[in-house]
Amino acid sequence: MKYSEYIKNPDTHGNELLLRNVPFTTLYNGRGFTEFLLLSEKHDLKIRIECKWQQKTGSVDEKLAYVYLSCIEAIPENNIIILIDGAGFREGAIQWLKDVAGQRKYIPDDRPNKHVKIMNSTEFLTWCNETFR
Repeated sequence: MKYSEYIKNPDTHGNELLLRNVPFTTLYNGRGFTEFLLLSEKHDLKIRIECKWQQKTGSVDEKLAYVYLSCIEAIPENNIIILIDGAGFREGAIQWLKDVAGQRKYIPDDRPNKHVKIMNSTEFLTWCNETFR
């Protein structure tokens, strides 16, 4: 369901939702959107999901640091999954992102509940299977 439709009357849509095109205020105080917000009362989940795909070599991987910092500083949810895949990322780009997220690098001490997970599509499907069984 689109977030713009959900927000008009959130109480009528239940407690198990996957919202699309979810807004947030960017690092530059502009309006940004992430692909999904997963809300599940049954599984006690509120997870923002940001998707990055790069099929061919290009500049998307140069934006990974911005995406990670946005997850820490701008996205309001404490639990975030960056779903990243494709063969076009430069060597080391995805590993860098996994390393900084795994080390909780740049996450201030006053945000101990902020968690950013990096997954490729296979890891994400595994997480879904384990979480929703």
